[in-house]
Amino acid sequence: QVQLVESGGGLVQAGGSLRLSCAASGRTFSGYAMGWFRQAPGKEREFVAYISRTGGSITYVNSVKGRFTISRDNAKNTVYLQMNSLKPEDTAVYYCAAKIGASTDWAPSYDYWGQGTQVTVSS
Repeated sequence: QVQLVESGGGLVQAGGSLRLSCAASGRTFSGYAMGWFRQAPGKEREFVAYISRTGGSITYVNSVKGRFTISRDNAKNTVYLQMNSLKPEDTAVYYCAAKIGASTDWAPSYDYWGQGTQVTVSS
C-alpha cells in the first residue's frame, strides 16, 4: 500500500550536516504518521524521531534533540530529517517508516519500512 525510499545518506565529518529524504508512494500519505529509526553495527534498532500526520506532534530521542529536525511535506509525499552537528555515534543505517494513524516511538507498531540509507560520521 505504501512504498518508502530513503536518500541523502553518505560520509560526513564530525560537526557537519546531512539532510535525509524519504519519498513515499501509494495511498494517502497524509494519513500516516512518519518516523525515523537507525541501527548502528552490533546494536538494536533505535528510535530517532517521529512526526504526526499533520505535523502537529514531533518527538525526538534525547541524544539528537537540538541537532536533528524532522519535517514533512504532504503535498510532496516526503518526510525529511535534517541532521546538524553530527557526531561519530550518529553513524548508522537510517530507516524511514510509516504508521497508520497516530505516531509512536515503538518500531513494531510501524506498518511500512524503507530499505535504509547509510550515514557515516568520521572524527
